[in-house]
Amino acid sequence: MSTISPTAAPAPALSDRPVETTRSWKAPIGFAVFTVLAVLFFGVLHRSGDTTFRLANGGDFFALPNVLLPATGTGIVVIVLLALVTVYAVVEVRGSRRVPLWVTAVFAVLFVIGFLTWSAAGDTIPVPGLLVGALGLSVPLVFGALGGVISERVGVVNIAIEGQFLAGAFTSAMIASLTGSAWVGLVGALIAGVLVSFVLAAFSIKYLVDQVIVGVVINAFISGLTGFLYSQVLSPNEQTLNIGIRFPKIEIPLLHQIPVIGPVFFEQTVVVYLAYVAVAVVTFALFKTRWGLRLRAVGEHPQAADTVGINVARTRFWNVSLAGAIAGLGGAYFTLDAVGPFTKDMTAGAGYIALAAVIFGRWDPIRATLAALLFGFASNLQNILGAIDSPVPSEFLLMLPYVVTIFAVAGLVGQSRGPAATGKPYIKS
Repeated sequence: MSTISPTAAPAPALSDRPVETTRSWKAPIGFAVFTVLAVLFFGVLHRSGDTTFRLANGGDFFALPNVLLPATGTGIVVIVLLALVTVYAVVEVRGSRRVPLWVTAVFAVLFVIGFLTWSAAGDTIPVPGLLVGALGLSVPLVFGALGGVISERVGVVNIAIEGQFLAGAFTSAMIASLTGSAWVGLVGALIAGVLVSFVLAAFSIKYLVDQVIVGVVINAFISGLTGFLYSQVLSPNEQTLNIGIRFPKIEIPLLHQIPVIGPVFFEQTVVVYLAYVAVAVVTFALFKTRWGLRLRAVGEHPQAADTVGINVARTRFWNVSLAGAIAGLGGAYFTLDAVGPFTKDMTAGAGYIALAAVIFGRWDPIRATLAALLFGFASNLQNILGAIDSPVPSEFLLMLPYVVTIFAVAGLVGQSRGPAATGKPYIKS
């Protein structure tokens, strides 16, 4: 019989064991870099004059007064506040705590206010126009990000969002022109997105081809195919095949008259309102329904899902197809809302920015939507600053959205873990 020594110390409980914590200095370093830039631009290279932020819009219930900010004084205040936020971030990391997301949001808002005040000194910034344009540029990114979240949550990397955008834009423009109905064109975009995703699903799920390679090849193929069809088919027959039919704007009664946010959110087209619905439905379904539980189980541990009777290959195939349909709606926005007629490569890499929004949003529909809005704001900012003759070089304005994308994914996200089985083919044992 074995005996236990009375002097033997009991094994430490799991909760008593030291917990290893890793300190990530990316947020404080990023804050410090932007604070130094603020000191350089708002302080050393300060501009005189006042910046007017116009808040009023034509049909508002009541007109909000303009906000007048002195460029020099605002720059100094922003520099001090940015420095304080940076110090707070350093203290949090030194204490082995994560920097809260709201701190990053506050820092970003402060920097944007300072940058706008500095760059538009002596001029006026129409805030409703800035926000309306930002939302418009964000809508296709929102659809693409939602498609990316669904696809990657089920275990398939969706690099082909750009191809799904192009296919949706081309098909919706042509079908809407042939039928004279934007609604039929919208259905065509859904089908085009599904067909592109069929190719991605077939090669990555059935034939186990590397998902990233398949996605890149699909994007190149769709770009070449739509470019060829545009030059050979649409361009010679613009009056019949590429008219540019668009959805009209729909004003939501009363809501569209709310100052600032009314014209931004409630004077939009059907495609924008569908984006609102899509975000709510995908978020609810992903986390509150049996479908979402099965989808996430297949993306995290396909073998365990298989053992409880879930058909992994079929679940992945149909959800990748669903993701393609949603991304196809994003492509339809270009032709049925924003631009009208289809042009060669009109999506201009928006699919890759949507994929970045998925990563920045940590594979969550709400966060990915917020990331898409951030990238849309950065894209529209270049238009506003270019219109008011900002001192910022035009070359920098053109690359601004991509700079924000790089900082967001590489600098602010840090070590974010996606679904465990994403990008890994499943072979049934």
